[in-house]
Amino acid sequence: MSIWTGVLPAITTPFNADLSIDHGAVRSHVRWLVSQGCTGIIPCGSLGEGATLTSAEKADLMRTCVEAVKAPVVPGIAALSTDEAVRLARAAADAGCAGLMVLPPYVYSSDWREMKAHVSAVLRATKLPCLLYNNPVAYKTDFTPAQLAELAAEHDNAVAVKESSTDARRVTGIRALLGDRLTLGVGVDDCLVEGVEAGARFWVAGLVNAFPAESVRLLELSLAGKKKEAFELYRWFLPLLRLDTVPKFVQLIKLVQQEVGWGHERVRGPRMELVGAEREECLRVLREALTNRPSL
Repeated sequence: MSIWTGVLPAITTPFNADLSIDHGAVRSHVRWLVSQGCTGIIPCGSLGEGATLTSAEKADLMRTCVEAVKAPVVPGIAALSTDEAVRLARAAADAGCAGLMVLPPYVYSSDWREMKAHVSAVLRATKLPCLLYNNPVAYKTDFTPAQLAELAAEHDNAVAVKESSTDARRVTGIRALLGDRLTLGVGVDDCLVEGVEAGARFWVAGLVNAFPAESVRLLELSLAGKKKEAFELYRWFLPLLRLDTVPKFVQLIKLVQQEVGWGHERVRGPRMELVGAEREECLRVLREALTNRPSL
């Protein structure tokens, strides 16, 4: 079965009180997610606070996930430098990961020549199948359909795209140019139904960390073309899914996880735990969702 199917949680990284990684919590969490129908696990991404993890911590986290579940583990590969990204890609292969989610470099964002060279170096570093991550909102680098086509033409292991531009037309544009060469996935929680309608086949999700059963069901209904049922579930889920689309999405999702019994709101600096009106509004949204939680 293809890796690029179903709901792939971009997992949060749980921390102990001293802010070291809580590997026991990682194991329990990923096993629960898979038991609820998720098809793979994506550690070390933006939601996983990858920018605050050392390379050694990322490698340890990859191994923990691989050992914990039989489902594919597809870590995010992002770094300040191309050399570090290449080392992470090789560490993922050594850890037994099934694929890679390849991000543009942190901080530095420039022209296509440089971005293509960076991504290509990561793709050449391993034979693992790779998911290209387009998120211009967060990374200021926008991989256009034509640029994705260049990468796909030159690298056989470029096989899928996580499209997070927030523009559902991008899915249509990629399909129009590349056909089925790249499998398309939605990477923004509150664009799931629209993305599937345009041709996306999988979902790299965030609120799934707290609501896996609902996430899996929403994707199933969307893929099955059951529009009325999908929209009713989507209507309920949207206030929560929108928590994934703002700068403090990590803190918000971790708080939701804590409140439903699957995590802790601890984050690493420069992030800080939510306080005041922001925290109360998140809890209000969650309380309302739990009060009206649909039966699946």
